[in-house]
Amino acid sequence: MNKNKRDYQLIYYPESTFGGFSDIDGSIAFYMRVNALLSPSSIVLDVGCGRGKRTDDSVSIRKNLCILKGKCKKVIGLDLDENAQSNPLIDEFLLLKDNHWPLKDGSADVCICDNVIEHVEEPEMFFSELGRVIKSDGYICIRTPNAFSYFGILSRMLPSERHADVVVKAQSNRKDCDIFPTLYRCNTISKIKILLNKYGFDNCVYGYEAEPSYLSFSRAIYALGTVIHRFTPNMFKTTIFAFGKKR
Repeated sequence: MNKNKRDYQLIYYPESTFGGFSDIDGSIAFYMRVNALLSPSSIVLDVGCGRGKRTDDSVSIRKNLCILKGKCKKVIGLDLDENAQSNPLIDEFLLLKDNHWPLKDGSADVCICDNVIEHVEEPEMFFSELGRVIKSDGYICIRTPNAFSYFGILSRMLPSERHADVVVKAQSNRKDCDIFPTLYRCNTISKIKILLNKYGFDNCVYGYEAEPSYLSFSRAIYALGTVIHRFTPNMFKTTIFAFGKKR
């Protein structure tokens, strides 16, 4: 963890002294709900599985929550990057070569899209494929930045060639290989609700605020961020959580 982030977290979220995580930790909140939807027989599809960066997490309880392998029948990783096949947290890897996902209809019980939607170029195709591969009564779990938040607005204003430099500065634990271009073509609560409804999901979509981790480059800015996060209206919160059940 970024040293500044760790220091500021202890100051503004003192409960993190005990266990290493705050009461509003976004990963813990999201993956607690994901884990509640799993069963030993579940086939889990991890869309945009990446290289398995969760293995780098120093907080064991959060790492264990985020690792789904061994809690279900199989974790299938789907990614555009061939290097993701080395991800140790999946049982099977599928390379995404075009808009059609290499899975049979109704082949997944639970699908995870964690910080993926912001990179999607064609949202209609993406959600259509989600609706196709998830079984009836199966679940979709989405976490993504909110385009209407201060973070989303600033990110879209930033020239694309500067994006990686800024992310690395704000989160020194992020590696270049974990940073991808962002498009924000469906990153609002209303747009995600519309797409989930259109492609057959009963859903709950809402804003969530965790610690202002991207502001850890400055104590004053981090402190301001804690206040902003506390009072931000739902539609402007930094992160969107979306959970859906296939009809």
